[in-house]
Amino acid sequence: MSKQERDALTKSEEAFMVNSYEIDILAGVWGDLDEADQSRPVNELAGVLLALIDRGWIEVRRLAPWTSPSGENGVQSGELVPRDQLPAILEDAANWEYPEDGNWIGALTLVETEAGKKITRLPPEEMAE
Repeated sequence: MSKQERDALTKSEEAFMVNSYEIDILAGVWGDLDEADQSRPVNELAGVLLALIDRGWIEVRRLAPWTSPSGENGVQSGELVPRDQLPAILEDAANWEYPEDGNWIGALTLVETEAGKKITRLPPEEMAE
């Protein structure tokens, strides 16, 4: 992926890519969307996300419990949400919000793929441009 191709991303596409790089839950995208995109209906934003998934740049997973080697409890990206289930899941506005009870287990999480890493990480020679 060239810098030119990366620069061709729309602001909303860039927000999803940032969140996949951060392995953030779907609700986290709101903080990276510009004001105009924040007012768009979730079904429109779902279309943007699905296009990035179809390009092979992002996966949607469910957040799962994790225990560190030292025994501390945490979370990690877990089970992949099948592509054919995503349109219906993404239509539910509740999936775009932070869990009210503070329990993030099962929340939709954006994870960049190997191909997505070529978008979020420019090679050193292109960073110098």
